[in-house]
Amino acid sequence: MSEKDIIIHAATADRWPDFEDLMGKKGGCGGCWCMTWRLTNKSFDAQKGEGNRLAMKKIFELDRSPGLLAYDGSQAVAWCSLAPRTDFMRLEASRVLKQVDEKDVWSVSCFLIRKSHRKTGLTVALLKAACEFVREQGGDVLEGYPIAPNKKPYPAVYAWTGSEAAFVKAGFTEVLRRSDTRPIMRKSLTAT
Repeated sequence: MSEKDIIIHAATADRWPDFEDLMGKKGGCGGCWCMTWRLTNKSFDAQKGEGNRLAMKKIFELDRSPGLLAYDGSQAVAWCSLAPRTDFMRLEASRVLKQVDEKDVWSVSCFLIRKSHRKTGLTVALLKAACEFVREQGGDVLEGYPIAPNKKPYPAVYAWTGSEAAFVKAGFTEVLRRSDTRPIMRKSLTAT
């Protein structure tokens, strides 16, 4: 696979079957269906699995895309969740990831990459596409919450918020770190 083989599209209702296939029978990580950041802990636990699947399907049917899908040919091979930070209520409840300042930011909250396509640069490609998507939506700042592992090798399956190295490669800079392993990184999308 080369970067030229990958096409990235906004997640829309007609792409739901591709997202569903990418998430697999378990619904991503144990039935999350990428709803972790969008719900309180209590709500997430109450609807884990099928409830989360239905909730995400409903989001796919809205006018605004909930993220991006990367395709290798006709198969969706990667996903990143993307929305205004205010859509991710669990971020505010986090001691480590709570709001940095009063800026109106968008957030890229998680990634899912098929095992066959991991370590190929897809996270960086998705981050670059996310910047363009947010800019097109009128957003000025994109924020992310990658893992900065203190152990190597770090299992890819646990790096669902992305790696600090990928964010750096995509042009993001650290704005705050309340935990050794969880920087908050941003990229300004306005011309300077």
